Amino acid sequence: MKNLISMNNISYRQLLPEESKAYRAIRLESLEQFPGSFCATYQEARKIEKFQMENDIEEQTFGKFVVGAFADDLLIGICAFVKSNENSGTLYQMYVKRVFQGKNIGQGLIEAVIHEAGRQFNDIEIFLEVTPGNDKAYNLYRKTGFLEVKNTSAKDPSNYIVMKYTPE
Repeated sequence: MKNLISMNNISYRQLLPEESKAYRAIRLESLEQFPGSFCATYQEARKIEKFQMENDIEEQTFGKFVVGAFADDLLIGICAFVKSNENSGTLYQMYVKRVFQGKNIGQGLIEAVIHEAGRQFNDIEIFLEVTPGNDKAYNLYRKTGFLEVKNTSAKDPSNYIVMKYTPE
């Protein structure tokens, strides 16, 4: 099937309240396509009537947002941000639809989240976790300025690599 969407028409912006259902659909797709990359499973997530992030999108909850990558009007990627405390937040749920991978859309999503988090919260540090062996994601995060840091969370350090972005 020929890809009818021009790669020149990719845009990035925070999801609007009426886009929470589109978020849900792409979030479920991410869990189905890459079951080992997220801290949830497709089967479990399907049973949840409404995700917390759907509510946060609808309510435009302060300190929580999802940036979407759009090809024309089609949502093709997501990346969520949640503010943790005074000076830090966490990047979650990074996903780009398979047919759009390898086209720097993930990099654009991460850069858009970094920009929006910096706009809302000056000099904020952004953390993320990546599973060992997910080299594509790890290299993308490195490319966008994230550096590996010591895992000080209560989670098993062998299951997650913690990375941090510090604004310049």
